[in-house]
Amino acid sequence: DISNTLTDVSFPQSVDTAETSTFGTSAKSYVTGHQDGTVSLSGYFESTASTGTDQYFASKLAGATKQKVIVMPGGHSNGARAVLIESDTTSYEVSSPIADVVGASAEFQASDGVEHGVVLSSGSAVSATGNGTSVDNGVATTNGGVGFLSVPTNTRNGNITVKIQSSADNSTFADAITFTVVSSATATSQKVEVTGTVARYLRVSCTVAGSTGSATPTVAFARR
Repeated sequence: DISNTLTDVSFPQSVDTAETSTFGTSAKSYVTGHQDGTVSLSGYFESTASTGTDQYFASKLAGATKQKVIVMPGGHSNGARAVLIESDTTSYEVSSPIADVVGASAEFQASDGVEHGVVLSSGSAVSATGNGTSVDNGVATTNGGVGFLSVPTNTRNGNITVKIQSSADNSTFADAITFTVVSSATATSQKVEVTGTVARYLRVSCTVAGSTGSATPTVAFARR
């Protein structure tokens, strides 16, 4: 979670267009193609070992591992809007003006489109097995979706299993996504896609092993 170092975020999207106009028509026509998008972040330079944005951005620049980025423009509360991308870190810049604080900016290029979804778990510390508050979509959807999990801090001395569960009536829930088990004291991020019907209500369920410490899972889901 790097919210406390940022002052600006933007996530422009675009879609390829190809012209299909023909002789005899009076207006241009087009068909759309592949989607594209980026997430750009800017704020203050932070060099604290292991947690600072400088170490994170610099080490991920042009890396082989895709980064899972979750942007929450409306805040961290359950049901708030979330923008999700699996991305490559394509730029990182540090600026040090003589009359201002040291700044930093980075850009992430989406590698599989930009997803718009909702927050299901806000990143609060978890130290016991339990279920989160459900989020009501109003209706079920039929085209699948994608779930993102981010665990930026983890001091728990046991494994944690994080699931997204769905329900048609907000009473009986079934597993929709089971993320790979989060190992003891391990920070991680994951992306899991599902197909088919996604029920009206969604919630997060955590099964926590061990006896001490906690983790901060942030979970978001985008319907398609």
